[in-house]
Amino acid sequence: MSILISDWLHTSNDLLRRLTEKHVPTPPGYHVIAQAVEEVQNLENAPALSMQKYLEESGNTSLLRTISVYSLHGESCEQLRLLYMNAPAIRVWRQMGRVPTVIGSQARPPHTALLTFGVPFSE
Repeated sequence: MSILISDWLHTSNDLLRRLTEKHVPTPPGYHVIAQAVEEVQNLENAPALSMQKYLEESGNTSLLRTISVYSLHGESCEQLRLLYMNAPAIRVWRQMGRVPTVIGSQARPPHTALLTFGVPFSE
């Protein structure tokens, strides 16, 4: 029985890296975006009012079937409104020139959040 030097040079971290490379993590279902008082006061920062217009003007109305945005009242001036945007929604939001304050991500919006634009999430 012979042991190759390369066999014992690999660490457990090497093994972990090789295993995790095989399993690409799935992106979060929804990004949580906080909007401060100043942002909420500007109607252009309301996805329900500005996204449809943008999609129509840019000729991307087919995205309407994939976008999902939920909303929930926040509890501070820095987080007055919380938006839960799926990946297509946040991509469009950034294309619109918005710079969202992403404070987290989760698989789906809370049950108390209301659908404000797009289609409901599905599992």
